[in-house]
Amino acid sequence: MDTKHTILDLRGLSCPQPVFETKKVIEKPGFESTIVLVDSKTTLENITRLLSNRKDIRFSVEGDEDYTVTITRPQVDIY
Repeated sequence: MDTKHTILDLRGLSCPQPVFETKKVIEKPGFESTIVLVDSKTTLENITRLLSNRKDIRFSVEGDEDYTVTITRPQVDIY
């Protein structure tokens, strides 16, 4: 699996497993972005809570029954 760009299909899984799986992906060295698919509002809320506590992560949410969470780590230019 490419650690830079992934699609994580977590539909049908119960918490806390989707949160753990999301955390594993965003903490991998070289992580740049992922799309997370979930089908539960509770799971969505738990994942967005995890992401909201991370200052190095940006995310957006789309959907109203099945949810798509796009997660990115902005690249920082070092001079």
